[in-house]
Amino acid sequence: MTTVDHKKIGIMYFMSGIVFFLIGGLEAILIRLQLMVPANDLFVGDIYNQILTMHGTTMIFLAAMPLLFGLMNVIVPLQIGARDVAFPFLNSLGFWFFTAGGIILNLSWFFGGAPDAGWTSYVSLALNEYSPGPGVDYYVLGLQISGIGSLISGINFLATIINMRTPGMTLLRMPLFTWTTFVASALLLFAMPALTVGLLLLMFDRLFGANFFDYTMGGSSVLWEHLFWIFGHPEVYIVILPAFGILSEIISTFSKKRLFGYTSMVFATVLIGFLGFMVWVHHMFTVGLGPVSNSIFAVATMAIGVPTGIKVFNWLFTMWGGEIRFTTAMLWAVGFIPTFVVGGMTGVMLAVPPADFQYHDSYFVVAHFHYVLVGGTVFGIFAAAFYWWPKMFGKMLHEGLGKFQFWTFFIGFHLTFFPQHFLGLFGMPRRVFTYQANVGLESINMLSTIGVIGMTLGTLAFGINIYRSLFIDKTKAPADPWNGRTLEWAISSPPPEYNFAQLPLVRGYDALWVEKEAGKKELTPAEPLGSIHMPSSSYLPLVMAIGVFISGMGFIARGDYSMGIFGLIILGIAMFMRSFEVDHGYHIEPEEIEKDKGVDA
Repeated sequence: MTTVDHKKIGIMYFMSGIVFFLIGGLEAILIRLQLMVPANDLFVGDIYNQILTMHGTTMIFLAAMPLLFGLMNVIVPLQIGARDVAFPFLNSLGFWFFTAGGIILNLSWFFGGAPDAGWTSYVSLALNEYSPGPGVDYYVLGLQISGIGSLISGINFLATIINMRTPGMTLLRMPLFTWTTFVASALLLFAMPALTVGLLLLMFDRLFGANFFDYTMGGSSVLWEHLFWIFGHPEVYIVILPAFGILSEIISTFSKKRLFGYTSMVFATVLIGFLGFMVWVHHMFTVGLGPVSNSIFAVATMAIGVPTGIKVFNWLFTMWGGEIRFTTAMLWAVGFIPTFVVGGMTGVMLAVPPADFQYHDSYFVVAHFHYVLVGGTVFGIFAAAFYWWPKMFGKMLHEGLGKFQFWTFFIGFHLTFFPQHFLGLFGMPRRVFTYQANVGLESINMLSTIGVIGMTLGTLAFGINIYRSLFIDKTKAPADPWNGRTLEWAISSPPPEYNFAQLPLVRGYDALWVEKEAGKKELTPAEPLGSIHMPSSSYLPLVMAIGVFISGMGFIARGDYSMGIFGLIILGIAMFMRSFEVDHGYHIEPEEIEKDKGVDA
């Protein structure tokens, strides 16, 4: 709980992401149970709205992001040959802030009701008049605190990748996962403030009677949409770009080939990041901004399909003629490509304003973004879990269980979400808890709910696999189980706390593969063996997070803000203590490193 080791923080991110993924999945099951038959009254009205809102919010903010942050934390410093991230203390602080925000959001179920205005929390629906009670307050304050944690992490990764690459690791020698982390972190840095400002203004509207968004008092409800989607669309790329990086690593490794068109992949990644900020209005075509605005953003949205297409073709060309091994990780990667392409195609359909007027707020949109976010991000995360698990935990996941998980989840996913395209085309609106009988929607909804069984079985198999790996299987994973190409496979699994005894000298793209082709068993060191400086653990990040947690809950309580202010005082004292803390860390001496090497051998 006091660690500043990037690998342990990464594991904590990853495990908390799995917990929130299970919570969000449970909420999804409840949604599908309600929609299984027409005129069902299992979860109706306000309760359904709460389940729907919390499902979307949990999956985006509390599951996808920490799972990816966990992988980034563990893998990126290893891939660039660094001993740690640039700001270890901030790294810990980011995790605890994220956790505090996630707990606040989910405590809403027990204290006064969960947020019920949709995961986008549109105003005027999210104002006091239409969402009385504390539900939306939990959303506003939980996401603000969690968002600060995400922003801190983004800054940390940018500083790490810019400043801490090992000698010879030029920008165009960085692995694709590191590149996608870099661009996603830049997106976080520029997109998150828009959401933070929007949440702050909404908090003032709800708690203190301001009128930023209340149109009856001269505010603007469209302003919230702009602020939300200026963050919300780059957010899609924040969670999909790292998945693209994961795919690139896995397809290259299991095709036993250099990634086809590496340089074009890098430029496509940067271009996606750049264009990601220019398309947010495609979520708002029906708002009435006018044909000129709609046309400009339609063209920008279609343009973003070009760099994405470059990536898809490069993955296919990497596999072409390769020695493909269909491990579980590779199955997820191959399953990702057609699934994501379907999501991309429906995205281009939604980018056409006249067509969007028909699709908007229908189940067609639900099908589209689940194909992108589950078929993209979640498939990518599962692929990464099987690929990097030995590096994170020093154990292997069971391949047989993994393949069972892939096929059940993959078939269940398509059975759930492909029919929803037709629900949308037949006119079923989003976010409704019931529908009429005898209008052709019953069998499709039933099919969609049956598909959830497959995804549930797959997730259970994943849970069993994790338990088996951590608590039953005693076999240690080798340092390089997949015959990998990048630096993380050159050190033991799991890595020592200092990562590299000597910083490696990088002599080309796919640094480890370059050494393997030269017939070397180890990396060429860039420095002599010496004393390694490491940062000390600290309890202050946890104290700061407890402070903001108390403050958040205090402001949600309304009326008496004494606890809210008390939490901020705890935060202030902890920051003051940090400012005057004199701790220069500690050193690991060469004798200990040699002893570690002997143990690994």
